[in-house]
Amino acid sequence: MLAGLVNCSAMAALLHRFHSPSRLLAHALLTGGVNGAQKVLNKLRGVHSLFSLRSFLETLCEDEAWLDKHTQELTTKPLVCLFSDAFKTDLLCFLHLVHSWAPQDSVLSLLHCLSQEVQHKPWIWALIRQLHRDIGDEGVGEKTLLTSECVVRLKGLCERFKAPQAKGGWEAYLNEHRSVLQADSGTDLVQKKRKSEVMDLDTETDMNEPQTKRVKTDSPDIENSEGEKETVDEEAGDEKALQLYSGPERASPPEEPHEDSLSVLPEHIKAAVPLMKELLESETEWDESCMPTLKVLNECDTKQLEILCGILGLAETPEQTLPHFCSFLLALTPDLSHSAASVIIKNLLLDKVLSLTEPASRSLVTGVTSLCSRYPRPTCQALIEPVIKEGQTGSAQAELLCRLVKDCLEPHHRLLVFEMTLEGAWNEGLLSVIHALLDLKIELNEGLFSLFTNQLSSQCPQFTKSMKFAKMILTVLTKFQCHVNAACQQTLSCCISFNETFLKKSLQAALKRITL
Repeated sequence: MLAGLVNCSAMAALLHRFHSPSRLLAHALLTGGVNGAQKVLNKLRGVHSLFSLRSFLETLCEDEAWLDKHTQELTTKPLVCLFSDAFKTDLLCFLHLVHSWAPQDSVLSLLHCLSQEVQHKPWIWALIRQLHRDIGDEGVGEKTLLTSECVVRLKGLCERFKAPQAKGGWEAYLNEHRSVLQADSGTDLVQKKRKSEVMDLDTETDMNEPQTKRVKTDSPDIENSEGEKETVDEEAGDEKALQLYSGPERASPPEEPHEDSLSVLPEHIKAAVPLMKELLESETEWDESCMPTLKVLNECDTKQLEILCGILGLAETPEQTLPHFCSFLLALTPDLSHSAASVIIKNLLLDKVLSLTEPASRSLVTGVTSLCSRYPRPTCQALIEPVIKEGQTGSAQAELLCRLVKDCLEPHHRLLVFEMTLEGAWNEGLLSVIHALLDLKIELNEGLFSLFTNQLSSQCPQFTKSMKFAKMILTVLTKFQCHVNAACQQTLSCCISFNETFLKKSLQAALKRITL
């Protein structure tokens, strides 16, 4: 406890080196990580239109007195070097997201300070290299993000798994490193990884589960009599790998689950199925006694969870039960892994959103927004992207997506959704989503803005009389003037020439006001 008080006192002393409002930003990084810092930054920019990161970065680079515990010598170090590695990591990730308007010279000074301390910390070193690339620092930015040690280990892994027909590759590798996983099982990160990826490798034999119903065996030596079972296991693994690498596109509708599919689930999960079905079909309010039952969702790997969702019929869950169900999902500890959250969101919400023909009900909106706020990236990939790519962004879907974009997503997730909109055909509903993103003034780089203007050019012939399309171009011309170069100006001029709305003159005038 005393050590904790000392650390808190030291952190408070470091924070007092910053001037307000930079101190708020530093405190947000310490307590809320990257997301917390972004929220504070957005508020600071709203209150102080001229707020710059320069003062914040320069303070981090200032020399601070420091006592070397080994030599007992008093020396100086840049202030940023006195913070924890977690703070340094969050700081670099934060700058990666906002580097487009951060002063480049101050960022370079900060990277120089950090480079003196983290040569033997590969992850921080990789983030430093990435930030050099972000700001276009020639020479340093061209180097690989990997340390020499990482390169050697990756080459070793590639050599080990280069034979695709080799049996037991990943399973044998994970079995070799099981002692490492067990030693670190106290951390949340390892717990999530084991539950989402290697749960089947750590299933204990004391579960009283028949051997014929286990998906995989913990023993690397498999008898010849089990050859057929081994083939089935490998095919199941191949199916899982294909699902992981096929991207977030909506998969074909799953077959109706058979009783045989229950055989791949552990006994304690099968035992929870009837009660979970009863809860999902009930319209009464749930209580805390439901929590132990729902915890089995956190104990399934991806394949087991897909089967469980099919058995439970999550796609047919009544909308009025969504708020209760989602509130208990959010109360699960630890949080769902990325893959588990994606599976649940896809099965629970995707069909409901795709089938909307009128504005979403309050229950559906509550369920979608609550899960999106906690699991934004899984929601983007398992819900938003399929709706966009399937071309089913009607007015009801567009209204819901605009709400998610404005109220639930951070700037980097909004940018992810914007990139999704550039990959398919546009309709009036999708135009509303794109306009909402542009209104929030997302941070576009030169390459992405060029892709967007090219998409505008290819889509404009079908929207000659669309007011939404015209307003979207007007937003581009007023809020993204700094991105318009000569090539983009020519492209936008062609788009405006197709326009047949009363906004055409306003669009032409706005384009003329842009000086290159």
